[in-house]
Amino acid sequence: MSYLDQLNKQSKEGRGSDSEPATEKPAVVETADEADTPTTVDLKREYEKAGVRDVLEELDRELIGLAPVKKRIRETAALLLVERARRRLGLAHETPTLHMSFTGNPGTGKTTVALKMANLLHRLGYIRKGHLVSVTRDDLVGQYIGHTAPKTKEILKKAMGGVLFIDEAYYLYRPENERDYGQEAIEILLQVMENQRDDLVVILAGYADRMDRFFESNPGFRSRIAHHIDFPDYSDNELLHIAIGMLERQNYHLTEEAKATLASYIEHRRQQPHFANARSIRNALDRARLRQANRLFEGDTGPLDAEKLSEIAAEDIAASRVFRQKPGLNAEYVHPERDEETER
Repeated sequence: MSYLDQLNKQSKEGRGSDSEPATEKPAVVETADEADTPTTVDLKREYEKAGVRDVLEELDRELIGLAPVKKRIRETAALLLVERARRRLGLAHETPTLHMSFTGNPGTGKTTVALKMANLLHRLGYIRKGHLVSVTRDDLVGQYIGHTAPKTKEILKKAMGGVLFIDEAYYLYRPENERDYGQEAIEILLQVMENQRDDLVVILAGYADRMDRFFESNPGFRSRIAHHIDFPDYSDNELLHIAIGMLERQNYHLTEEAKATLASYIEHRRQQPHFANARSIRNALDRARLRQANRLFEGDTGPLDAEKLSEIAAEDIAASRVFRQKPGLNAEYVHPERDEETER
């Protein structure tokens, strides 16, 4: 039995990975007699019933900014609702191609949106499970002959019935390396994306320019990707609000002076190498919390109440070397991995 035949059999039997039993796939096509086939469908009611509103409101609530991304997600949800309604009314239909490409800089919310998309597709009945499997090249490509196929197939087995998210997908194949085995992983992925598209959604992610070159050198991927969504960088004000939200979820807060200092930090950090939007801000806040803890410990001011333990002061942020670095690469630059952030 071929690998694709095995996947088809697994799909029909409703099995997921060995470690996670599959849930029953929500019904999409009505099986009642023709006389019982509905003549109308209330899209608003289906929108509420399927829980699509909940997912979209959660997306708005948890992610600041990203207006064009949220618009595309809403449009995709509307398309899938209409397609499901057409099926219920017995109209001509085919399973829409749902493979996607998310392009943008690091820290712009691509993985978070992929998780929401997996939930949305599950609620609408287009995938059996609402899980997401996130991988990079190292999870798919082996280092010697005969190693790549088993690795790729094992990941596909885990992702079947859900969403496979491949970050920095352009690293899958390195044509400059004659002994690179990425092409083998690509060929397996392309087969499954075409033949199992009713049971697996693949999302490729990475920098926009590199993804464009990847699609040019791998036209098979471009022809199978129906939705290309670009994630814009956050504005300085959006990053400040993101930072405040991150701290609030951990029961911390900024003094007014600290808030102004953080706004200045964001402006400076954006001009430095390896800037990664919300990821850079999260790492900066981790550093600020370390400084706050050290300040409180060494201050020896006696018993501390919840207010003092929760307050981030301006000095906790102003101590960052980012304020002493010049924009761009220069002799005074200290690599983020050795100071402020660890990010790629």
